[in-house]
Amino acid sequence: MKAGKRFDWFAAVNTTFLILVALLCVLPLIHIIAVSFSSSTAAAAGYVKLWPVDFTLASYEFTGGREGFWRSMLVSLERIAIGTPLNLLLTIMVAYPLSKESKNFRFRLVYAWIFFMTMLFNGGLIPWYVTIKELGLLDSIWALVLPNSVPVFSIVLLLNFFREVPKELEESAVIDGASQWTTLWRIYVPISKPAIATLALFSMVEHWNSWFDGLLLMGNPAHYPLQSYIQTIVVQQNFSAMSREDILNMAMISDRTLRASQIFLGALPIMAAYPFLQKYFVKGIVLGSVKG
Repeated sequence: MKAGKRFDWFAAVNTTFLILVALLCVLPLIHIIAVSFSSSTAAAAGYVKLWPVDFTLASYEFTGGREGFWRSMLVSLERIAIGTPLNLLLTIMVAYPLSKESKNFRFRLVYAWIFFMTMLFNGGLIPWYVTIKELGLLDSIWALVLPNSVPVFSIVLLLNFFREVPKELEESAVIDGASQWTTLWRIYVPISKPAIATLALFSMVEHWNSWFDGLLLMGNPAHYPLQSYIQTIVVQQNFSAMSREDILNMAMISDRTLRASQIFLGALPIMAAYPFLQKYFVKGIVLGSVKG
């Protein structure tokens, strides 16, 4: 007689644990969405949990009706469209030579320490601002892109990923007469798609969520990125750029519902982009590329 199938306790406990972790991540977002679609009275009284109470679109109508909101969103999208490719390009260009052995790149350790020290020390806020001002970048999209164009943390991650690429691939390319440029863009970059996709997502999220640099470097509120705009309207309660009608309409909306709608709309583009990058989050791209 065949023995009965034993119950796998590890799989059950592991599945339960992962479900709880997933709920901890998803439930706050569901609560924010429910608050954004609820009336101001229900939200202020704390009646809203995971489902809207007294369903209304007042917060979204107020947010969507403001020209400044959509203008700032376009600034953030422009920042991502310029900043993310620039971050990836410079990260690849720096990580590739630093991933080589010291015998192949004589001053690799010196350059690696130079980049690493920037993660520990910086010149301070005032020298950073003065440098950007002297370069004539203030109140332009380049002030939001160029100062953080070389993400050292991403370089460290990609550097370690490049080191895991089998050396036999590079040696075979060299035997075929490939240059370093050809080896980088024809072998290393295609193989490193999972790492590059992850770094692209990191860069997009960082650019999208940044608000402090927008407040400092943008003199004209019309040039604020989305998060800086939300900071001035929702957090600082700066109504100087709002009309009298807008202020009256905002008085009829709860701060909680307005903030919830702003948070959800602010996170929506990143959530929409994530599924297109998720397919690259796989392992084993290198497996099977080297035989013998």
